[in-house]
Amino acid sequence: MAEITVNKVLDAKGLACPMPIIKTKKEIQTLEPGQIIEIQATDKGSKADLEAWAKATGNQYIGMIEDGDVLKHYLRKADPAELKEETMHPHVVTIDELQEKVNGDEKITILDVRESAEYAFGHIDGAKSIPLGELEERFEELEKDSDIHVICRSASRSDVAAQQLTEKGYTTKNVLGGMKDWKGSLNKLN
Repeated sequence: MAEITVNKVLDAKGLACPMPIIKTKKEIQTLEPGQIIEIQATDKGSKADLEAWAKATGNQYIGMIEDGDVLKHYLRKADPAELKEETMHPHVVTIDELQEKVNGDEKITILDVRESAEYAFGHIDGAKSIPLGELEERFEELEKDSDIHVICRSASRSDVAAQQLTEKGYTTKNVLGGMKDWKGSLNKLN
């Protein structure tokens, strides 16, 4: 395998979403356009998160190499002409509003885009699991006429997922606060 030359290495090992993205946003600002950053992460969801973030901002996600338990991601900082302004999904609900809908037996679809392990250790009753990294291949599992509330741990991945689904014609809301602020009951797989 050819040697990869990078301009900066970011240690994001041991950090969970959204911290690898937050640190990447900060560090990539120190690079010149066209330079490469290597992000070392252990969060299995970091691939989908960083790919989606790069796509949303215009930076180039080059690829990933697994080195034992460490995932090495490579991103190229975009030229100013390639950069996009990072946008947030305009349709949101708070975690308290979602709780009211669940308690009121309102018919909604809850889409949980966290990794399957995160879902297994606690999810909202009835929530459908499609990790963000699988959404492009599995979005047709969702009913198009449903009011979809997208949730993740902290509302970062769910924001990206809500934007992707809206582009495909779905009606979505990003749940602010995410599962870290959920106070309702949880289903756990045994």
